[in-house]
Amino acid sequence: MQDDFEPLNIGEILDILPHRYPFILVDRVTGLEEGEFIRGLKNVTMNESFFQGHFPAQPVMPGVLIVEALAQLGAIMAYLSIGDSARDKLVYFAGIDKVKFRRKVEPGDQLILEVRTIKRKLGMWSLAARAEVDGQLAVEANLMATIR
Repeated sequence: MQDDFEPLNIGEILDILPHRYPFILVDRVTGLEEGEFIRGLKNVTMNESFFQGHFPAQPVMPGVLIVEALAQLGAIMAYLSIGDSARDKLVYFAGIDKVKFRRKVEPGDQLILEVRTIKRKLGMWSLAARAEVDGQLAVEANLMATIR
């Protein structure tokens, strides 16, 4: 990871991603190796709108939203790696493979998100992604994204 990397707070993340509340799912970026690796986090609180219906008596963060958080983190890496040429472009989720949900995620958990580049060619990114809670694997997946 870059030694001179300063963590990105939510304001800086909002400057990069087009997502907004209630769909911004990355709270902080804690590490980056441009084009290769990114680490961030999502604080999961009972205030999340999805907990109203998933499931009120036993709230569990939907797995698809954990995957979306990983995709958003991958998009941040792509934007930061490409630089100014990405200003007028969007990163689109293009595919998902080998998704495994290993542990439920509940209010009070902190998701540690990591995305690593597998391959990058002609605007397509292939990424290995994982989310952990308290050192335990919660979700792993291979993601594909394109920049247009």
